[in-house]
Amino acid sequence: MTDDDTCDLANKHCAPCEGGTPALSRPDAEAMLIKLDGWTLSEDGTTITRRLTFKGFAKAQQTANVAAWAGDREGHHPDIRFGWGYCEVSYSTHAIGGLSENDFICAARLDRILA
Repeated sequence: MTDDDTCDLANKHCAPCEGGTPALSRPDAEAMLIKLDGWTLSEDGTTITRRLTFKGFAKAQQTANVAAWAGDREGHHPDIRFGWGYCEVSYSTHAIGGLSENDFICAARLDRILA
């Protein structure tokens, strides 16, 4: 992965995605995942997730709030779980039952914000 790959994704914006759009294949999702650090692909290939760890609750909550804000700005909302010492952010395009480029754009944009 190069910084240029991540930057390219982070500079894009989400495009509307509707039910007729096909989800990315697992090989395509794996190829896109190479452009991101710290994100994992679910076993079924429908979700990408990043788990961040902290020494307390406040930073985890702040990170969850940032992820929610970033998702709202793009109109592409993550699933967020957080508690003492962790925040876990997952992206999937629910309308198509899998991953789209939007998920990787949002992940890259969140990474840029958190850097």
